[in-house]
Amino acid sequence: MQAGSQQFGAVPTNPRKVAFASFIGTTIEWYDFFIYGTAAALVLGKLFFPTVSSTIGLIASFATFGVAFVARPVGAIIAGHVGDRLGRKTVLVASLMTMGIATLLIGLLPTFDTIGVWAPLLLTVLRFVQGLGIGAEWAGAVLMATEHAPPGKRGFYGSWPQIGVPAGSLLATATFAIVSSLSGDAFLTWGWRIPFMLSFVLVIIGLVIRLRLVEPPSFTAVQNRGETVKQPVVEVLRRYPRNVLLAIGARFSDTLIFYIVSVFVLSYATTTLGVPRGVVLTGVIIGSALELVMMPLMGALSDRVGRRPVFLAGAGFAVLFAYPFFLLVDTGTPVLIWVAIVVMLLGGHAPTFSTSAALLSEMFPTRVRMSGSSVSYNISSMLAAAPAPLIATALLGWAGGSSWPVALYVALGAALAFVSVFAVSETFRTDMDATEAPAVTGNTGPAADMVR
Repeated sequence: MQAGSQQFGAVPTNPRKVAFASFIGTTIEWYDFFIYGTAAALVLGKLFFPTVSSTIGLIASFATFGVAFVARPVGAIIAGHVGDRLGRKTVLVASLMTMGIATLLIGLLPTFDTIGVWAPLLLTVLRFVQGLGIGAEWAGAVLMATEHAPPGKRGFYGSWPQIGVPAGSLLATATFAIVSSLSGDAFLTWGWRIPFMLSFVLVIIGLVIRLRLVEPPSFTAVQNRGETVKQPVVEVLRRYPRNVLLAIGARFSDTLIFYIVSVFVLSYATTTLGVPRGVVLTGVIIGSALELVMMPLMGALSDRVGRRPVFLAGAGFAVLFAYPFFLLVDTGTPVLIWVAIVVMLLGGHAPTFSTSAALLSEMFPTRVRMSGSSVSYNISSMLAAAPAPLIATALLGWAGGSSWPVALYVALGAALAFVSVFAVSETFRTDMDATEAPAVTGNTGPAADMVR
């Protein structure tokens, strides 16, 4: 059967159904990914690194958190190769299964007290496998949405798989908020495992939905014309190096913001400020819930005024609000902490992250689009997100518990994103299918016209 032909049980190429299916799938995968981050901040250090001090245990826990980001570019390379040669759907199904199995096994993993040093070693391996899954996930889901989208609406439809991030965070945080309320030692003994084991049910639901999707018409056309590339990742790096570098830089703002807010602040507020963990979890829940509305609005706005104005506004806001954000958190007052989290997520994260889906998709031609967007996205995540909680914790210790270096760290990341997107020409009116003409070294040709 040719790619893109009708398949038994397949969802018709209705852009809304495809976008919703992408949203459901990314929500499940990011739920799996984020429950680890929450567990790393709350419990993993105590259970898997009990022979060291609490601070070193927390740092070691955050280090295993970062292992997934090292794996993400590997997953992105594999996914880009498969997705640009065989199709987006194959990658989406494989990534969901990989993530779900690894997450379930983490929930079943014995702790240090039971199997000794094998516990942290196996935890690290499973976290690496999680990274492979999430590294393969993003571009496939985004391209399913953007390549099926009607003309002039790629920003809106592309924002739907992006909504899976706050939705996954909301689901993960809410689940942990419930189980962390268990009395006595129940949470440390078995309660923390529940969110991981629930993943199995969610993955089954996601697989049922994803198996019914069909390939985007633009990719099917490339396949039918015999224009697929044997080594798409090599092609991207050789012909579009500047696009890759700018795409990597563009994601430093939303990546730093999200992981500082959802992972580092959770640890910082509870251990340094003495704030109950439920306060920060509540703030993340509120912010994530509001982002479910804010992000499609930002995506739709980028279809009207352009990707750059929306993105630059968000990155610029993050630069300016980074220090006030920590001033509000440092008060230790629940309401002010909630305000800080919500304002940063809505003002700094939502405009940049929702817009980046369409922006990165439009920077590469169809035949190498999955490789270009996936590798750029995940290398940026490895450089910005992976070390973020670890660097922030180290900066906090260096400054004697003062948060100003962490605020500066966030502001610099947002500034890098601002400069990167400022160097990219507007893409919201670009015909994605028009980028099929061959490009040459030096970023000339249709895709290169997107970059100044």
